[in-house]
Amino acid sequence: MSNPPDIAAAEPIPECPHCQKPMPLCICDSVTPIENRLSLLILQHPQEQDRALGTARLLARHFADATVRVGLSWPSLSKALGRPVENATHWAVLYLGSARAADLDAEAEIVALNRKGEIAENQRAILGKLEGVVLLDGTWSQAKALWWRNPWMLKCQRVILNPAHPSRYGRLRKEPRRDGLSTIEAAATVLAGLERRPDIADTLHASFERLLTRYREVQAEMPELAPKPVSKGRRDFRRRKRA
Repeated sequence: MSNPPDIAAAEPIPECPHCQKPMPLCICDSVTPIENRLSLLILQHPQEQDRALGTARLLARHFADATVRVGLSWPSLSKALGRPVENATHWAVLYLGSARAADLDAEAEIVALNRKGEIAENQRAILGKLEGVVLLDGTWSQAKALWWRNPWMLKCQRVILNPAHPSRYGRLRKEPRRDGLSTIEAAATVLAGLERRPDIADTLHASFERLLTRYREVQAEMPELAPKPVSKGRRDFRRRKRA
């Protein structure tokens, strides 16, 4: 007696070639272009694979001057960006690390730190000269790895955030710290603040809300789109911080 025929494996869900999300979650058709004065470089850790709720490529879709790089290390800011950078000190790197704006008694939403991890003097002058921003996309531990594997970041201006509101992820992804935001929310705070353009934050937040709404709509019908559980070791780090 022959064995029963094998059940055909479910076909993979096609993904958008632009945002690289599963097509049921793609909102590229509603992305509003934004003209940005500050350049944006997003460095994504290779193991950051949250296709459903990740926001790095969706963020980059909004800007003509935005670059996404996936990897662990680059020799310099110019190599990571793919074009020459004359002065790395005119670029900011958003890296929270162990620094908390509340512990530093910071009042502004964007805070420049010195090499000692303290609030730098002349905040307005430091932030006013910036030409670009580097965002680290990944879990707390992944962002830390990117920071330590790329010593050229020490030449850039380190900044942290003191957001007025917690992440819009809500129960979909718990953030252990109030300053733990999604990549698109972090960019909204940084770029809107530095360029003094509230419309940037409004546009990016609206896009993020559309993504979350779409995710909630398809989650029940397509559970395979839910983020995969992480191991206990990685879960401990996720509880501490996402970049």
